[in-house]
Amino acid sequence: MSAEYATFGLAPAMRAGGVLANGDYQIHRDFVDFVVDGRPLLFQLSDLDAVSPLASDVPPAIFTAQVRSLLLETEPPLPDGRYVIYGCPECEDLACGAVTAVIERDGDDFLWRDFAWQTDERADLELNGYHGIGPFRFHGAEYREALDSLLDGSVGTRRRVLLIGARVALLAKLAAALRTIGIGADITRDAHDVPADELRGYGAVAFGRAITEEERAAVRRSFERAGVDVAYVDGLAPVVPLLVAQIEHALDRSPVERRRLTRLIAAGGEAGVEVTSPCRVRLTAYRLDRLYRTHVHEVFDGILEPGRHRIALDAKAVKGESFLVARTSGSVLVEAVAH
Repeated sequence: MSAEYATFGLAPAMRAGGVLANGDYQIHRDFVDFVVDGRPLLFQLSDLDAVSPLASDVPPAIFTAQVRSLLLETEPPLPDGRYVIYGCPECEDLACGAVTAVIERDGDDFLWRDFAWQTDERADLELNGYHGIGPFRFHGAEYREALDSLLDGSVGTRRRVLLIGARVALLAKLAAALRTIGIGADITRDAHDVPADELRGYGAVAFGRAITEEERAAVRRSFERAGVDVAYVDGLAPVVPLLVAQIEHALDRSPVERRRLTRLIAAGGEAGVEVTSPCRVRLTAYRLDRLYRTHVHEVFDGILEPGRHRIALDAKAVKGESFLVARTSGSVLVEAVAH
């Protein structure tokens, strides 16, 4: 089969979890995405909320089996030589829908072709085919090298967060919310006596507003002595969904140039948003009134084309001390509203 050569690579990615404005929870998933010709393949599939089969939270044996499958060392999991490329991030059930493709060898090359949206045992290419995507021909050596690199056991990401603050009740609610979406969380006042091996299990540290700069510096020194590089989050306000969004952003280790949502500003009665591919963007405003009660407003929910966009904000939604959360399926940005 004729097809132009494309480059093949892999990159860390995530499906952003969170506590949504309506109270629902969205599960956090870390996975390895396929990069074709320097661009995540997922971005070519419109606004698809999905993850690849190379998720870091699956057991090692299953992860290895997925890699071996993509290398065509095992039988195809679906009829007609089809493989799951992206599936449901919540349950990974084919009935929820999945992007599948035929993967085959042509000499030393690997071909990915006939992409389709599939919800049953067999794909209907005429009705549900992605006719504008592929076929892709990958050099065999490049393809195998990329996938073989995942078999050294170093794929897992640190998804635990250390919460440091004075308001124990708030921290408990935050920890519970994080655990619900699949992120481990522990609470402490400092990290002075925490063994280095335990510190290596954290991907982020979140500070409450009451923690002094001296206390923050002491925590940073503890992680530096342990040789652990973590992301630090300065909590903007005692609002659990807002803090979850900040932590989600901090845990995003995907390359900035390969993210869909790359910019958020909030000033002058409008929001500035930049996206790199067509995607659904949701903007949520969190406002604290004079009694420190939280008010939540959904200010935008729609599909944006690549580029920069200016979105008007309701003055009541961002009055006083307020914050804006921008969310796509794969990333989250948080910004304090400037007045």
